[in-house]
Amino acid sequence: MHLANYRTSIILGITFTLLLSAFWFFPDLAFIIFLSLLLQLLLQPPVDFLQRKRVPRTLAAGLVVIAFIALLTGMIVLLSLSFVPTFRNFVADLPTITLSLQNIPFVSESEFLRSELGDVLANLRSLSTDLLKSSLSFLLEIFGKFMAFVIIIFVTFYLLKDGKSIKIWLAGLFPQASKKRVLNLFNDILRALRVYIFSQIVMCAITGTVVFLYFEFTGLPYASVFAFLSGAGEFVPVLGPTAASAFGVFLTATESSTLVLQTVLFYIVLTQINHNFVYPLLIGKSLNLHPVAIILGVIFGGEILGPAGMFLAVPFIVIVKLVIADIYRDQQELGKHREEELA
Repeated sequence: MHLANYRTSIILGITFTLLLSAFWFFPDLAFIIFLSLLLQLLLQPPVDFLQRKRVPRTLAAGLVVIAFIALLTGMIVLLSLSFVPTFRNFVADLPTITLSLQNIPFVSESEFLRSELGDVLANLRSLSTDLLKSSLSFLLEIFGKFMAFVIIIFVTFYLLKDGKSIKIWLAGLFPQASKKRVLNLFNDILRALRVYIFSQIVMCAITGTVVFLYFEFTGLPYASVFAFLSGAGEFVPVLGPTAASAFGVFLTATESSTLVLQTVLFYIVLTQINHNFVYPLLIGKSLNLHPVAIILGVIFGGEILGPAGMFLAVPFIVIVKLVIADIYRDQQELGKHREEELA
């Protein structure tokens, strides 16, 4: 076997291994770069649209970034006006909710269930209180992360402005004969990541809206809290929606048994529609990841990097899958060429 024939594949494998390991050795820098890349993928379509309308790309990138900052500011204001007060009421009502849940017939008859339920809700109450205190110091936290946010915005702007030339320059670092192959691989990765981030945002918005409307129409309390949890859960595929659904059903157990069964049915139908119709429609076959691979990846990412690792697990799996597929495809082509030469 001539290693020269596999030089590009070896370089690709080593390069992406080093890039992914940066999240372990240089997490702050890696997160800034990766979040900037995801943001650039999210904002690139409107920039391309403005450029097609003969707006200079630099100006188009600046306008889109400014519009994004304005939209983000509006969302934060809206969230603070609707979510934070409801969440504060939810934390204040947790002792009453705990007592009501412990008085449910099948729970009250089991000392083990009562004890376990008490421990779970005590931890939940402690966590909720900590989150509430954190929300009150939100402005200070934003100020502390302000420089990181500014860096992300500037990196995103330059990726929007010069992304194509940067991609060509990176491909030029590889052997000249493999430049087209590397560019195609970069395009495949960026295309898959763009589909992923768009689909997750759409799923988050749809799920959060539907859950909010359901809780409002049925008269269940804390609609914005459960809508936020269900929407945010979509960013952790498979495990996130399952946990959010279980949490929503669990805390409606103090209502009538009919309403509890109705809520169970609602979450089942919502999950099935999302993941059998909406999600496949959004991503098509561009990701094509098995649920077991997603679950194991999310667990592994959570063990290494915590919540951020759970969010980044699927993009990592997509990148690794595309790199391995590219290397395998190149080896197959080399094998065919050798067979043709021998023939």
